Amino acid sequence: MTKLPNCPKCNSEYTYEDGNLLVCPECSYEWTLESENENSNDEKIIKDANGNILQDGDSVAVIKDLKIKGSSLVVKMGTKVKNIRLVDGDHDIDCKIDGIGAMKLKSEFVKKI
Repeated sequence: MTKLPNCPKCNSEYTYEDGNLLVCPECSYEWTLESENENSNDEKIIKDANGNILQDGDSVAVIKDLKIKGSSLVVKMGTKVKNIRLVDGDHDIDCKIDGIGAMKLKSEFVKKI
């Protein structure tokens, strides 16, 4: 039996084939195996809160106060971050913030400057 890929929308492992379509019973998403292969070859595009495309080395500003887990520090709104690095995962951006150090940020909380 062939292992079918997880649902690209909700990551459910209970996908099944229906003709040439793959179907997710949990979220009702339908897709083809060809589109699955095409999407895996594309680079992920990361956008800021305003919809601008981010690239490695860009400078961004934080758009809201962000509490740092495990610490009493807060990254204040308007903090400028230079020379960002884009990564895969839940937090899209690796960076260094003056006075705080190395951080991971989500792209939805920054805007490009």
